[in-house]
Amino acid sequence: MILAGDVGGTNTRLGVFSFEGGRLVGNGEEQVPSRGRSGLSEIVSAFLEGQRVPIRAAAFGIAGPVRGGRVEATNLPWVVDAQAMSRELGIPGLFLLNDLEANAWGIPILEPRDLLTLNPGDSAASGNAAIIAAGTGLGEAGLFWNGEQHVPFGTEGGHSSFAPETEREIRLLAYLERKYGHVSWERVLSGPGLVELYMFLRDTEGPEGEGDDPLQAPDPAAEIAARALAKTCRLCAEALGLFVELYGSEAGNVALKHLSTGGLYLGGGIAPKILEALKGPAFMARFKGKGRMEKLLSSMPVRIILNDKAGLLGAARCAALRGLSEGRA
Repeated sequence: MILAGDVGGTNTRLGVFSFEGGRLVGNGEEQVPSRGRSGLSEIVSAFLEGQRVPIRAAAFGIAGPVRGGRVEATNLPWVVDAQAMSRELGIPGLFLLNDLEANAWGIPILEPRDLLTLNPGDSAASGNAAIIAAGTGLGEAGLFWNGEQHVPFGTEGGHSSFAPETEREIRLLAYLERKYGHVSWERVLSGPGLVELYMFLRDTEGPEGEGDDPLQAPDPAAEIAARALAKTCRLCAEALGLFVELYGSEAGNVALKHLSTGGLYLGGGIAPKILEALKGPAFMARFKGKGRMEKLLSSMPVRIILNDKAGLLGAARCAALRGLSEGRA
């Protein structure tokens, strides 16, 4: 059996799979809050107590740079070491992946119903692909085409410097620089980023003046998005509109940097919740709006991943293929 995990700053999803006839078959799954735990081993140990099946290989996608089988989680106070976990849990083949690399591993096994196309692109599109995912943070990863198959790799592109394109965005950069110093793309393209956009507009373009404050809701980002889509809050709508434009800009940047002629994918938890906003003209206009590269970008397929288990499936696929290749699963 194979153990897989998708470890986010908010929740950790774990699943047990068998690998039958080249296909993954689920045999149990659980999602638990990530915070308030001493580390990943605590969560995995509790999960396995309820499974009681032999695990031959495991892989976990975690937000953060993985180096030498070790990762300091970006949005959690955890340090995870693959060798230490392998010994502690008694799992011989245990791998750590960047969370977006895990999502990239999952893309080839997604079904048509798991994807929504924003731009069909070239009907004969092939080559490298890439994924960008806004959620608790902002993740980015690539899929190198080696002539036979895609080879996923993680990046920390979400922490690269935010680049404004309009006068309003220049003011946004200055506003955030005063608060944080360095301003990354994650500061504006994430759940907390949507809240920052709302506060920027409130503080610089006038208060809403209608209804209660969405920032007092248990989940301010979700509340801002919901009010924006329902058209009940002007500032919320402005913030979400700015978020979509910035998402399109950085998605285009990622597509160019990876030369993603095989497709650009939007993952993460936010995109499926704001589909109507992303299907409007603003996202693709900013995605394609790269001057002389507009024709190239127009030829690239752009798809939203609707299946929220893509990272878990990708981690399971990685564990199966790497474990099998090393004789462990």
